[in-house]
Amino acid sequence: QVQLVESGGGLVQPGGSLRLSCLVSVSIFSDNTMGWYRQAPGKERELVASITPGYSTNYADSVKGRFTISRDNAENTVYLQMSSLKPEDAAVYYCNKRPAWTNWGQGTQVTVSS
Repeated sequence: QVQLVESGGGLVQPGGSLRLSCLVSVSIFSDNTMGWYRQAPGKERELVASITPGYSTNYADSVKGRFTISRDNAENTVYLQMSSLKPEDAAVYYCNKRPAWTNWGQGTQVTVSS
């Protein structure tokens, strides 16, 4: 069963930056389109960024130009560089493939507040 371990979240002021990491324990990591999702309290989980095996990327309009997704296939890791953070970016962030595996990691909390 695939395991996903997200890290790198924390408290940051508006306008600040964070870099999230996700280690994926699956042998076919490089064959999958990977994504970062987020879920804020009272809201549904949403996809914010994805990256294909060929390194093509796609972003939700709300984060375009501020977030950058990347991957390291040798390390089975996907990253999310977040800049110019806004209070509305606060959420628990998860990684998963797209479409998602059934199981999810614990996520990493991002709080944006002054």
